Amino acid sequence: MSPLQTVLTAHHRAGNTGICSVCCSNEFVLCAAMDVASLYDTPLLIEATSNQVDQFGGYTGMTPPQFRDYVYQLAEQHHFAAERIVLGGDHLGPNAWQHLPASIAMVHACDLIAAYVNAGFQKIHLDCSMACADDPMPLSDAIVAERSALLASVAEATAEQAQLPPPLYVIGTEVPIPGGEASLASGIQVTRPAAAAQTLEAHRQAFAARALDGAWARVIALVVQPGVDFDHSQIHHYDPAAAAALSAFLENDKKLVFEAHSTDYQTEQALHTLVRDHFAILKVGPAATFALREAWFGLAAIERALIPVEQRSHLIEVLDRCMAEQPRHWQKHYTGNATEQLLMRQFAFSDRCRYYWGEEPVRQALARLIANIDRNALPLPLLSQFMPEQYEPVLSGELVPTATAMVQHKVQLVLARYARACARNASDAPVASA
Repeated sequence: MSPLQTVLTAHHRAGNTGICSVCCSNEFVLCAAMDVASLYDTPLLIEATSNQVDQFGGYTGMTPPQFRDYVYQLAEQHHFAAERIVLGGDHLGPNAWQHLPASIAMVHACDLIAAYVNAGFQKIHLDCSMACADDPMPLSDAIVAERSALLASVAEATAEQAQLPPPLYVIGTEVPIPGGEASLASGIQVTRPAAAAQTLEAHRQAFAARALDGAWARVIALVVQPGVDFDHSQIHHYDPAAAAALSAFLENDKKLVFEAHSTDYQTEQALHTLVRDHFAILKVGPAATFALREAWFGLAAIERALIPVEQRSHLIEVLDRCMAEQPRHWQKHYTGNATEQLLMRQFAFSDRCRYYWGEEPVRQALARLIANIDRNALPLPLLSQFMPEQYEPVLSGELVPTATAMVQHKVQLVLARYARACARNASDAPVASA
């Protein structure tokens, strides 16, 4: 039994256990996630999305085998046991090829699934909800389910041929836009139980039509909208009363849990309540990289106060210059005038900054910032001003005041909320630097 199955079995038994899915490729975030998993003695679920990692490289430049090796190399360097890691693929389907006819897009999607499964990814989210160039709008549940079943058949055959354990599947399509909504002005609609039942039945029939009974038995979760989301500056918080009927839909189900996307920026109490209400897989991504960005900007402010201008990293300016020169990751999301766009590029909850940390000019600026911080004794007043959450742990000797340690500590504080919400018997020990 995989670590993920162990967690979900515990949820079905006691109802108060879950798992956080860290949807990120940033090395500082992943190392922070490893620290939190070590502190709270939990498995670590790391997921790559279909646009982030694919057979052609995705926006990270990594194929599924390369992403796997990257994660395991980080784990080895960080002294985190590889067997505690569960790799997942999120929104796997024709997402990246919607501009193509469905027949061609689905060939690419099949190759994508095969690449993920062959690389040892254990958790596969089958998502064929997006319409391709020649599709009717909107897609029917039957078409979505049939395409998902096709991808499941590819996954099953790939695992068998590679002599790998067969994958665990997540189905369902009623999710927030990855990275948050452009606006919450129109409100959030919680998935109706009838819609959840219809999705399940359509997929059950499609799997049965392809004789995928074994695969259907390994469908562990259904993606729904519990009423959580965020846009650039607002958060739609979880309302248990609004989701009560949806929660009751799985009350007596000992096979399935719900998977909740875009749980970023929810309060810790809301995360606890989500797990209690059978949203046992909580996905987080932008909130972790938002904390990462806050930490880097805090250190850049300290650098500005300490270091002569000609020796500074100018990280904030370098980052924004890269974003302005390569606007493809944010221009469809951030509207308004130049001032409003600048504000969103740097500070929005949707955190499109996360796409740019790997750009070479930004990496060079980060390296200089780290060197400038680490070669200087940091005045405590500056630390209190610009890194207040790290000030007390540094003062008490629990946190080493190096740039990397403080940045990862900032991210750990976010991820620790999920660890406590997902593992009720976890210690409430403070998050310390690795």
